[in-house]
Amino acid sequence: MVLFLRTLTERFSSKLSSSWPRLYRKSTANLQQYETHQNSRQASTASRNVLQDIIFNRLLGRTCNPVFHTVFQQEPSGKASFHCYSGDRVLDAQISNWMDWDQSPHTKAQIIDAIKQEDWETLQACMNNRMVFGTDGFRAPMRAGFDGMNELVVIQTAQGLCAYLKQEYPDESMWSERGVVIGYDARYNSKLFAELCSIVFLNNNFRVHLFGNYVSTPFVPFTIFELDCLAGIMVTGCHHPKNINGLKIYWSNGAPVTSPHDAAIQRCILQNLEPAEDSWNQEVLSANELLSNPYKQIVEAYYESLKSQLSTFLEDWEKYPLNIIYTAMHGVGYPYIELAFKAIEFDPVIPVLEQVSPNPDFPDTPIPDDALYLATRRATIKNADLILINDPVAGCMAAAEVVKRKYRVFSSNELGALLGWWAWENYVMSEEDPDASNCVMIASTLSSKILKSMAEVEGFAFHETLSGFKWIGNKVLEEEDEGRNVLFAFDEAFGYMLSTNVLDKDGISAAAHLASMASYLRSEKDMKLQDKLDEIYDNYGYHVSQVSYHVFDNERIIKNIFNRLRTFDDGRKDTYPTSILNGEYAIESVRDLTTGYDSSTDDEKATLPSSKTNQMITFNFSNGFVITLQASRAQPKITYYAEMCGEPENKSWTALNNKLKEMVEAIVREFYEPEKNGLKSTKGKEEELRRVCMYAL
Repeated sequence: MVLFLRTLTERFSSKLSSSWPRLYRKSTANLQQYETHQNSRQASTASRNVLQDIIFNRLLGRTCNPVFHTVFQQEPSGKASFHCYSGDRVLDAQISNWMDWDQSPHTKAQIIDAIKQEDWETLQACMNNRMVFGTDGFRAPMRAGFDGMNELVVIQTAQGLCAYLKQEYPDESMWSERGVVIGYDARYNSKLFAELCSIVFLNNNFRVHLFGNYVSTPFVPFTIFELDCLAGIMVTGCHHPKNINGLKIYWSNGAPVTSPHDAAIQRCILQNLEPAEDSWNQEVLSANELLSNPYKQIVEAYYESLKSQLSTFLEDWEKYPLNIIYTAMHGVGYPYIELAFKAIEFDPVIPVLEQVSPNPDFPDTPIPDDALYLATRRATIKNADLILINDPVAGCMAAAEVVKRKYRVFSSNELGALLGWWAWENYVMSEEDPDASNCVMIASTLSSKILKSMAEVEGFAFHETLSGFKWIGNKVLEEEDEGRNVLFAFDEAFGYMLSTNVLDKDGISAAAHLASMASYLRSEKDMKLQDKLDEIYDNYGYHVSQVSYHVFDNERIIKNIFNRLRTFDDGRKDTYPTSILNGEYAIESVRDLTTGYDSSTDDEKATLPSSKTNQMITFNFSNGFVITLQASRAQPKITYYAEMCGEPENKSWTALNNKLKEMVEAIVREFYEPEKNGLKSTKGKEEELRRVCMYAL
């Protein structure tokens, strides 16, 4: 389970110079401060030409280098115009655009400071690059620049999305009737960014359902489903470091945006870069008939939906009382978990008091043992049966259980196995005539193959997608369009979907389902979660996984490693290793999602989407071992996702554990050549624990 906490605790790896000042403008702590802040912004907007004159002349009024200099001009219209002469015309134009467009004194001052210091390398990086769609939407450090998360870039992004929605839905009545939903987490600037997005859409006559308080991520896609919105925006940094924020965008189908919409939205952003004059006008948010707060309606509907998912359990089985410790990890989850447990008629969870309230500074230590210390200490004092953990936006969920007087932390894949079994059990219990042939479960390609093994025994269908719920959510819709019943989906990064009312990972419903399962097992079968997991392995085959990564100093090294694997036979294309340990373990098939090659298909073409910018190869061995090697596009690291998939009749679980370890070590040694390439490894146990705690420091 470790890759998660480390992913959450790692700092953003940036090429910007160390002198670049990061933006950490804190949200106002109370209403008085908020009103003062808004008044200050309005005054700044009303007199920005005068203020620009003062700022430019005061901060830039110095002896200029004859090569690098700046000029402040007053145009005939009275508008301030800023010109920078760095020796790079493209950079000068971008700086000029920024200074003309940005109305935030904080980010504008950052650019001015970089110009004063003649930090052209930093300015090149932040002005000539742009924040683009990633696996989970837009995400970047909160600071000035077109590649950062800041007020101007948020407005530009909202303008692009708005333009694309107009293009896709030209009937203007749909804009004001269906509109968009916008939510935000408790990070610095999230509420402000959500308000700026709202202003853009309101100014374009769109109805805006803006949550009046921070929410868990699943509530945005659920609102699209419930209110039939055209799109949704969630302002969130998810589980990333505290200086990161982002925009997660959902389409009208309720799923995170994917191709072709992502590329089209990006184009529309580039076509609508200049912000409208009133883009910062907070008065638009006052007494606007197109603006509403959907919180009460959506919260009630969400928990009614959750209750209906567990109706069979709630009506037919006697609950076993459990002491459950809960930590929100300084995020938004606690009030929503409280409501969830009330909806399913459970005793309230016992919160970790030090981490129960949102805190955008995420003050606790990122050291793995200390990260869970508060929860385990609280659990020990309260003699708890279970520990539930949400990430800061309650999209992900992790858990631990008392096993032999110690708290045993489950991996993401183990929780996937348990929740997959629970989804199947619920379906069978609730249907008079269950039809397995019409049921489906889905997992990402980096996740455990345990659902595939279940499907082979129980008769339901199993499908695999690329990693991330933008792929999983759209695959769910594809299956539902074919009339199939999607019971469960999960991703190896602690993301679980137990209802198609939310086409994204949902840590609130996952926690409620896991608690219900734990109670049901105690009440009806006198089993703990660990006992059930062992039974799952006994019935479907033992599955054990290992995830870890190596770091590198030179990006060329990774390209060389992957190119060597693709031309393993004397440099010939599409010739991959056929075995390891001198032929002891044979490779049955290879799938390369960088080139689109798959040796297991008739035409040798991969069925999953491929990308030349994403280094990713999967090796399937004849003994049930499977490993995927993937290089990060954002961090200097290469990760392996390894699993040993045993047959149900093979009860030698210790031997399978040892074989997994032996084969992983051989692959790292033979495929990575770590000493030759200067790779540095991380400890698997530490990595898994870091992923469990889902920290955002």
